[in-house]
Amino acid sequence: MDEVLNRKVMAMAAWFSDHAFEGLKNIIPAYSSLTVIYDPFLVKTLYQPDSTVYDWVKQLLQTAFEHSDDISNRAVKRHQVPVCYEGIYAPDLGSMAASLKLPEEEIIRIHASTLYRVFMIGFLPGFAYLGTVDAQIAFPRKPQPAPVMAGSVGIAGKQTGIYPLNSPGGWNIIGRIPMKMFDPNAKEPVWMNPGDEVQFCPVSVREFEMQQ
Repeated sequence: MDEVLNRKVMAMAAWFSDHAFEGLKNIIPAYSSLTVIYDPFLVKTLYQPDSTVYDWVKQLLQTAFEHSDDISNRAVKRHQVPVCYEGIYAPDLGSMAASLKLPEEEIIRIHASTLYRVFMIGFLPGFAYLGTVDAQIAFPRKPQPAPVMAGSVGIAGKQTGIYPLNSPGGWNIIGRIPMKMFDPNAKEPVWMNPGDEVQFCPVSVREFEMQQ
């Protein structure tokens, strides 16, 4: 997890958004890579590149790398996200606390006091990979996946993340959020994006259930 490299990826993605070409279908930033999806037939028809379409797009990537500016001065969206770290919503918190030899309350305090960066969205629609988890509560993935409920907040190594759907998962679940991470019927199906910032806010079971 290299924040400097991830910022460069985001800057290149922003460059492509500002310099979109006909045939560009999608731009997908990840931790340290950028996927550019395009229609090669449309590009060839419209731009008639001297080289192959692949080489033409490759040159654009090189240009984006060389000319994309640091985006640290761009406005960053910050999300205040309520999390219930109690009872059935935090099934792995007790075992983590025992292994780390920390009180559960201390794990919650550390997790909720960190401002996280959204490094990428992936694995499932709307799954947010966040970092960086404080070294005191960094914890390895489970050896075997287990069923995970939508909205669950987990820790794996120095990453923390939010499951958007019910699915198998190997992260250690320490809480759950009351809102949907992914809604296919919404105008914006995914409301958290790479480059955003996330601050978790502990809430009680009662507050959690009122916000569902």
